[in-house]
Amino acid sequence: MSTAIVAQHVRRITTAQRYPRAVVGSLGVLAVVLSFYSLSVGATDVSMHDVLNAVTGNTSDQAAQIVVDFQLPRVLLAWLVGTALAVSGGVMQGVIRNPLAAPDVVGVTKGAGFAGMLLLLAIPGVPVLAVVPAAFVGGLLAAGLVYLLAYRRGATPVRIALVGVAVSAAFEAGIRFLLVRNPLDVSAALIWLTGSLFGRSMSSVYEILPWVVVLVPLVLIWARKLDVLGLGDDLAAGLGEPVERTRRLLLLFAVALASSAVAVSGTIGFIGLIAPHMARRIFGGRHLASLPSAALFGVLLMLFADMIGRGLAPPLEIPAGLVTAVIGGPYFLYLLVKTGK
Repeated sequence: MSTAIVAQHVRRITTAQRYPRAVVGSLGVLAVVLSFYSLSVGATDVSMHDVLNAVTGNTSDQAAQIVVDFQLPRVLLAWLVGTALAVSGGVMQGVIRNPLAAPDVVGVTKGAGFAGMLLLLAIPGVPVLAVVPAAFVGGLLAAGLVYLLAYRRGATPVRIALVGVAVSAAFEAGIRFLLVRNPLDVSAALIWLTGSLFGRSMSSVYEILPWVVVLVPLVLIWARKLDVLGLGDDLAAGLGEPVERTRRLLLLFAVALASSAVAVSGTIGFIGLIAPHMARRIFGGRHLASLPSAALFGVLLMLFADMIGRGLAPPLEIPAGLVTAVIGGPYFLYLLVKTGK
């Protein structure tokens, strides 16, 4: 590589990373603008003037009631779920050192989905609130199974990724078995399994809020440890980092975030894969900068998916999980081809 090419590459990286706060701030402003616009989209047309009045509490008419009772919880959940899935994916990709790692790839999402669906089919008519602990336990059990099967005097990133794919496939088979065995009782389970913010209220916001508020700052505090793990196990251990303990704790943070998101929104895929990758393209491997950016990309993807699902063919409600699958499937193939070169 010539000196000119190296200099050009260095200039490109420096320019992209020179103003990280400005980039994150711009993403935040875009997310806020999209949030306000999303409040006006749905089966019932609501003007932006009515949206602003409803948010500021200046009116109590029907339009304000629609915004406050139905649209606002969905927008807040899009922020929380998008943040949880994106940060979870960023941590998993950093720990496993694989850009294709994500909660839905290594089994966490499928484990949570299997547990939630099992409860919905075992007890027809069970309230959504009861699905939350079941999905959370399922995600934790899936992650524990992956780590247990991958552990051989330590759990290497490659082994975790491979075992995670196998465990995810096993839970997917379990989900399909439940669908076949209970063909008459799968309506509610399928809606939840596909992933949607439809019908959610502020209670769902309060269920996931503590997890995001507590775990995301903890992940950011440990962001530099993720950078150290990215150097490789031997070098990280040489720098004094307790590799196995750090890896276990970071994976626990990621699993808890992903499971809490699945518990309130269902199995929405690809957010944890796409958002961290987009953030790394801007900030490189510095997790202290890339994780907040990934969270905002996750919020934008969730807001866009939910808005498209509500506004594409009203009053028909298209689950957000289907929209993210349409976006994420081709993007996953792109990443697969790119990383395979």
